[in-house]
Amino acid sequence: MATFKTRLSQISKINGKVILANDYDFSVKNLESKTIQNIKQLHPFLCGIKLNFHLLLPLSGKEILKINKTAHKYGLQTIADIKLNDIGNTNRVTTEHLWNLGFDAVIANPIMGLDSLKNLVQSAHKNGKGVITLCHMSAPEAKLSYDMEIKMEKKQQLYELFLNWALTAKVDGIVVGATFPKIIQHCSKKAGKNLSIFSPGVGTQGGSASEVISSGTNYLIVGRTILNSKNPIQVAKELQLQSFGK
Repeated sequence: MATFKTRLSQISKINGKVILANDYDFSVKNLESKTIQNIKQLHPFLCGIKLNFHLLLPLSGKEILKINKTAHKYGLQTIADIKLNDIGNTNRVTTEHLWNLGFDAVIANPIMGLDSLKNLVQSAHKNGKGVITLCHMSAPEAKLSYDMEIKMEKKQQLYELFLNWALTAKVDGIVVGATFPKIIQHCSKKAGKNLSIFSPGVGTQGGSASEVISSGTNYLIVGRTILNSKNPIQVAKELQLQSFGK
């Protein structure tokens, strides 16, 4: 069975490097049908879809499974964005449920520590699944935390520690916000081909697709910019072209 990283890379060569963040407001009605409709309409321009924690909660297991099966039907990879962060056994049980629901990867918060992160990655990879960890999020308020200077063996900023842990644990990718292209460039230079960079924050939060792609981002995570536009298909198509560097 091909790895998550390989599966995502293969579809991105055809469809581009855009992952749809299905970020609706919690109050949205008919969430399952809207999500499936998005997949059917936008899949030619996507390589994956990301479902946030707050939108998984109101859905039943049956509905989530149907969404994932629909995405897989069109060749897309699915990511559970739950910012997983707990002790080893809890992480294991949580991801077992996610894999049974059809997800291909999970986004985790590395604050759990390196040993716990290693165990999570090893468990996921045994099942052909992927782990993506936070490194530096796109929201402006996140800068205070991720730029915080910490002292362990040496002084460094928190996002640098998370980058080092990601490389050591051999995660599949890291999240670095599109609003911080210089940090993307730094992470890309250090990581090389060892892990992929996933960048949210294009459009609505001010990030530029072309700038972050040229800085080293591998995948664009885009939600409201597509979903709230008057012509989602056209916007997704334009982002697809930018992800190809056109």
